[in-house]
Amino acid sequence: MTTTPIGTRKLGTSAPLTVSILGLGCMGMSEFYGARDESEAHATLHRALDLGVTFLDTADMYGPFTNEKLVGDAIAGRRDEVQVATKFGNERAEDGTRLGINGRPDYVRRACDASLQRLGVDHIDLYYQHRVDRTVPTEETFGAMKELVEAGKVRHLGISEASADTIRRAHAVHPLTALQTEYSLFTRDVEDEILPTLRELGIGLVPYSPLGRGMLTGAITGPESFSDDDSRRSGYFPRFADGALQKNLDLVAPVLAVAADKGCTPGQLALAWLLAQGDDVVPIPGTKRRAYLEENVGAASVSLTPEDLLALTEAVPRDAVVGTRYHESAMGNLNA
Repeated sequence: MTTTPIGTRKLGTSAPLTVSILGLGCMGMSEFYGARDESEAHATLHRALDLGVTFLDTADMYGPFTNEKLVGDAIAGRRDEVQVATKFGNERAEDGTRLGINGRPDYVRRACDASLQRLGVDHIDLYYQHRVDRTVPTEETFGAMKELVEAGKVRHLGISEASADTIRRAHAVHPLTALQTEYSLFTRDVEDEILPTLRELGIGLVPYSPLGRGMLTGAITGPESFSDDDSRRSGYFPRFADGALQKNLDLVAPVLAVAADKGCTPGQLALAWLLAQGDDVVPIPGTKRRAYLEENVGAASVSLTPEDLLALTEAVPRDAVVGTRYHESAMGNLNA
């Protein structure tokens, strides 16, 4: 695998931030997707930087709290190479108990200071509201976040899983650099209203779960693909539930065929499709292993024709995917 840097893209035009063309989602290194290996996680983070993947995405709730420490340890001595993105708002206790969504200004300030300490940095490059707190006016939350920028603790602001109206309200308080939301061949509702709003306002898009939580890689063949402690088999992700999983895997079959024709892996094809949606789109595929990181980086070299793009969108019709993105208990927290 080459060590030639993969290049950069600019997130947003109103408050632009230059980042690597692909980022790295670090969540799975600490929680949710099966067994953890801290040594391999560190090696993966170091390899990412060597490959030019310098846009690292974490959050205080991952672990909880341990993922930021992991990222901070890995970037020590290489801070100037990295664009660190982290998030607040999904409040958890030290034992992992979920305490709800919190967008109160006093919490914003405390959460930021705690993240800075865990990361071991003097500023956060991109600070997101992880989920919108419907009980706190957006203007109050982003007023506190604007203060963090003015204090030099944060360089750029973002928001995650927000409605077009909330994006506009937040952006009016302080220009947003990016929206983070789920976007892939399996999840395309962002194209209807959100993406046009972002482009009108000059805000970049950071798709998480760009590989459909692994579904689009071809590596998942059935329930046996998951360990018992993998959250995809917990019921929290209905698309992986019995009765839905096989139907969704059937949708991946045409993707495998196109990938074979292009001489790339299905995951690389799915990422290349996202990259082709616009120069303001920067996916953050998550992995905890160097081999998968290197595979993902290869997507930057996959060139797709208009015919390829059409074939892929037709192969996975938007209304054909079975199951909601999250359990119904969490769906109300999306597009708030």
